[in-house]
Parts: sequence; C-alpha cells; structure tokens
Amino acid sequence: MRDGEIDEILKQAAQAPHDVDPAVLERVARSIGSSLRPVRPLPPAWVLAGGLVLICAFVALAGAARLGLYGMQRLSVLERALIFPALCILIWLAATACVSEIIPGSRRRVAPGFLLGAGSLALLAVFTVLFRDYRTDRFVSQGVACLTAGLLHAIPAALASWLILRRGFAVNSVAAGLAVGTLAGLAGVTMLELHCANFQALHVMLWHTAVVPLSGAAGALLSFAGRPRRSRALRS
Repeated sequence: MRDGEIDEILKQAAQAPHDVDPAVLERVARSIGSSLRPVRPLPPAWVLAGGLVLICAFVALAGAARLGLYGMQRLSVLERALIFPALCILIWLAATACVSEIIPGSRRRVAPGFLLGAGSLALLAVFTVLFRDYRTDRFVSQGVACLTAGLLHAIPAALASWLILRRGFAVNSVAAGLAVGTLAGLAGVTMLELHCANFQALHVMLWHTAVVPLSGAAGALLSFAGRPRRSRALRS
C-alpha cells in the first residue's frame, strides 16, 4: 500500500459522520455546568506587590522592635542612607518577581534566580563599603544567633506572602518558591539591620547576607518537594 492510499483512507475516515447521542451531550454539559463557579479576579499586580512589601516592612519592624532597635540607633546617617534604600529596592523587585510568577503570561522584569544572586551580591557590596572593622570577636556564636533570628523572621514573612499569592497559579512552582523565599529572606535581613549592633565587617557580610540565599533555597526546595504530590492529585 502506497502513502497516497493511506492518506486517502485517513481523509475518508475523518469525513465520515460520527453522530453523538444528544442525551450524552446533555449529560456532559450538565456535569460541567454544575461544577463551574464564578471566580473573583486577582487584584492589580501593583496592589499585590505593595501588599508583599508591607508584609516585609511589618515583619522587620515588629521583630526589631521586639528584640530592640540597637542597630538602627548605632548606624550613621550615611549607613542608613545606603543600607535601607538598597533593601527597599531589592524587596520591591522581589515582590514584583513573586507576583509575576503566580500570574501566567505576565511580564517578568527579573528572573528569581538572577534576583537571588544579584541581590545577595548587592548587599555584600554595600556592607563591604560601609563596614571596615575586620575583628572576629565571638564570630560563630553571634553569627549563628543572627542567622537564626533572620531565618526565623523570614518564616512569617513567607507564610503571609503565600496568603496573598495563593489565588494565583505558578506555572513554575520552584521559581515561585525561590522568589517568595528571597523576599522573605530580605525581610529577615532588614530586621537584622534594624536590630543587630555588631558592625564587624565579616559578621555582617557573612551572617546577615546568608539569610537571603538560605531562605531562597528553602523556598525553592519546599516548592520542589510539594510538586510531586500536586501532580499525583491531578492524575487521580
């Protein structure tokens, strides 16, 4: 049998009428219609991003106020003018990245992975320029305490951010988790800059900055771990 004959057979099969019982179609339409519910549209992207920024600000300020604003009191005007605007810019970029990840087809101004790396390097550069005390008194004990405090404050920031973003749909759940983790880590770093009065350069450069990549990695890993369960639920 030649290829042309096979094509002709397939064309004839496609043109043959395939009548479907109208009762079957009616049952299908009723079953689909009964499951449909009106969906409340998402707020504008800038509203969602603004809500995420407010969450980060609230977590950082509340945590620092509870632990003590010792760092804010000791920072000079120049240090405040460089550190906090940089953190605000990074938080806004992370917030917009989070919103972009949960709205399919939206414009991505910056990829979450690039934001994590560039944000960490930017903080490291700011801390390197500002802090020149290279002593390492109680380097590990104080460092672990700051790292733990920053990560603990990143947790409520991440959970509150998820409450805002949960109605969206993340096509790439790992990228969305990375973005949310980065945003939460920046909230933790902001809290540390308000609270921690240890301005030794290596302490700030390592232990404070490390909150961002660790929090971002945790968000990506949790999203990756949760993805197979969602896939199994869809298949069932």
